[in-house]
Amino acid sequence: MEMNDRINTYYPSMTKSEQKVARCVRDNPDNIIYFSVTELADFAGTGETTVMRFCRKIGFKGYQDFKLMLAQGLPKRQNQPDGEQGEDDYADHLYASMVGVLQSSLGMLDRSQLEQAVKCLDSARHVQFFGVGSSGITAMDAKNRFLRIGRRAEANSDSHIQSMMAVTMGEGDVAFGISVSGSTLDTNDMLMKAKQNGAKVIAMTNYAKSPIASIADILLLTAGKESPLEGGSVGAKISQLFIIDLLCQGLEREHGEETKKMKELTARAVIDRIY
Repeated sequence: MEMNDRINTYYPSMTKSEQKVARCVRDNPDNIIYFSVTELADFAGTGETTVMRFCRKIGFKGYQDFKLMLAQGLPKRQNQPDGEQGEDDYADHLYASMVGVLQSSLGMLDRSQLEQAVKCLDSARHVQFFGVGSSGITAMDAKNRFLRIGRRAEANSDSHIQSMMAVTMGEGDVAFGISVSGSTLDTNDMLMKAKQNGAKVIAMTNYAKSPIASIADILLLTAGKESPLEGGSVGAKISQLFIIDLLCQGLEREHGEETKKMKELTARAVIDRIY
């Protein structure tokens, strides 16, 4: 069943608040696919629970399931409707898109939040990166980047290990959550557990209004928003790694000589394993 047909079928049985959400979806499908659940709730003038009830009422398991179907129903975008694309056009388009992501990342950067994050990480007893899927790969990249400058950090893709790490964190520790949508249940659950035990929470996400943002003590925003059909996009990954590099640069500024020494030590540790 098409999305509008679903909405029209159930519209009379919806509450007034759910009908607000329905009208927003019908009128703005192209924008809604990039909204977090919190952003749609704000846009419709309702609460997150109303958005979730709306999704279930029209037959979906949850918000992400709803967004996926919404994206699938939208017409495919044509970059050049007037004719065939040139051989190099898609390369130029992707290059321009990646440059745009970095420009947006810099424009969205809250330098005061960045400096707070650097200080928090610098004084941390232990740093644990949390993320799943593509953001889990970023977490592993962050761990590697931190180790290169002599900073002990952990990241693990196993959800059971993540859970045990979260509940054993405490005061003086930093739980660093990475999620493009800000609505990843596993990541948010780990961060909440860590926070309840006294750990500081740093969150990196594309959405200032999202569930992960409400958990975070420090919020770092990324660019490269992706639709449900573009999960793990290179643009979002570039923006995440840009922020990780900024944090490392901030830590290096605080401890120049020590960082230089650690870079040499870690480089020598692996040099014999490279042809």
